Amino acid sequence: MEENKKDTIYQLDGTVPLKKAIPLGIQHILAMFLGNISPLIIICGMLQMSGALKMTLIQNAMFVAGVATLIQLYPIWKVGARLPIVMGTSSGFIGTAKAIGASFGYGALMGASFIGGIFEMVLGFFIKPLRKLFPPVVTSLVIISIGLSLLPVGINYFGGGSGAADFGAPNHLLVGTFVIIVILVAKQFKGTINNASILIGIVAGYLLAICLGMVDFTQVKEASWIAFPQLMPVGFEFNMQAIIAMGIMFVATTVETIGDTSGICNGGLNREPSIRELQGSVLADGFGSIVGALFGVLPNTSFSQNVGLVTVTKVVNRFVIMTGAVFLLLCGFCPKLSALFSVMPQSVLGGAAVIMFAMILVSGIQSLTRQPLTERDGLIVALAIGIGVGIGNVPAVLAQLPEWVSNIFAQNGIIMTFVIATVLNLILPKRAEDKAKEVQLSEE
Repeated sequence: MEENKKDTIYQLDGTVPLKKAIPLGIQHILAMFLGNISPLIIICGMLQMSGALKMTLIQNAMFVAGVATLIQLYPIWKVGARLPIVMGTSSGFIGTAKAIGASFGYGALMGASFIGGIFEMVLGFFIKPLRKLFPPVVTSLVIISIGLSLLPVGINYFGGGSGAADFGAPNHLLVGTFVIIVILVAKQFKGTINNASILIGIVAGYLLAICLGMVDFTQVKEASWIAFPQLMPVGFEFNMQAIIAMGIMFVATTVETIGDTSGICNGGLNREPSIRELQGSVLADGFGSIVGALFGVLPNTSFSQNVGLVTVTKVVNRFVIMTGAVFLLLCGFCPKLSALFSVMPQSVLGGAAVIMFAMILVSGIQSLTRQPLTERDGLIVALAIGIGVGIGNVPAVLAQLPEWVSNIFAQNGIIMTFVIATVLNLILPKRAEDKAKEVQLSEE
């Protein structure tokens, strides 16, 4: 008998049985867990914060990510896309956060994040008039550049984590490879095993890492069972230089959020996002960053890791992702649960990440080739990828320019790809059929 579409995990709406929804929801959380806490670990270490404050901020990061994800799933007014977008602490702000934290302190960083979140929400209200800047050829290139920029991240995870003393050690490579094999085997089945293949691979890899003596549970033993997220653990300071620097980065993260939203729609729903969805996702991005600042957490944004997971599994049901968001909230109230996953070796996630990140790239290519490329589109693709992704791989080429230029355009190539694709799309002459497609998009 054909499954009722209202209950299927492949549709946005409908209630899925909890026993089926929970593992698929937790799968999304495992995909982003390390990425959600890594930026705070880096900044706290650089600023030499106390261990107690560091644990409070990590706990708060779980809570804020859960709240922001719920708002994306179930919008409040216009805030939220009503799409399976998972939110978390953005790693794109690390470079700017380091500079602000070192020069002006963590309070100034939080003040700038708070103002930046408001600024991004303002940008969200202007998505409709800016829609012509985001035709399929541009959004597809952003998705492709996201996938390409994440591949080195996945390989770093695979090797044990960038900067790890034993990076590339055989045990890390063994665990990462084992995770990939388990995922491939699970994908050969139908139903729940297929859909939960990433989770199964991660759990299997974690167990193998424990057997190999790669996991230190000291942090888990020392963590408390229950603790409430702490509001305003760090006071705000407002510094104009910090606010301007963060404001520029919020423009960049807006572009990435638009790319992630397009990736979710293309990879999971086989369509382009609507203006309402783009606007809602950007508004939720800004709102999540405002809430994050109130809890002492770096800006929140949509997680590209989860775009890859949606592309691999095609699971887009909001109720399923909601169970994952609730799990994030539980982590925010249970430090011991957070610690259990934070001690997981990065190579465990690496095996899954390589597949997920590569599938983002595949999704972008599929979106780009959904219609035959014109000669004009081919030029846009060639230059945007060639220069944008190229600079992302060789950031030193911008080292002689002002620092803010390097911070924005040399981080991962996504922003440069978007800028070049957008400018070329606006200035290169269009044929009659191209103009007709643009009018159709603006009317949707």
